[in-house]
Amino acid sequence: MKMPKSRKKYCPRCNTHTIHKVSIVKKRSPSSLSYGSKIRARLRGRARGTGNLGRYSKPAVTRWKMTGKKQAKKTDLRFQCSKCGKSQVQREGFRIKKLEFT
Repeated sequence: MKMPKSRKKYCPRCNTHTIHKVSIVKKRSPSSLSYGSKIRARLRGRARGTGNLGRYSKPAVTRWKMTGKKQAKKTDLRFQCSKCGKSQVQREGFRIKKLEFT
């Protein structure tokens, strides 16, 4: 997918629409994260095993089962304001294999 290097976007710090520079950021490795965030992530993972899983809580003899891994990871885009330099993270990532800035 091709995307422009800059786009006009609302900056909460400037309180106006300004041109933002778009960049993609790789996910940090767990070793670079703080101790507390690693603990929270571990607890979140444990909590996923509890509770009702909706349609996936049905007995094993169902017609459809979710298997396999996703084809692509979600993007992590950052928008940096050209006026004040403050950067914002995108609200929702989208799945894409390759992103090219034009």
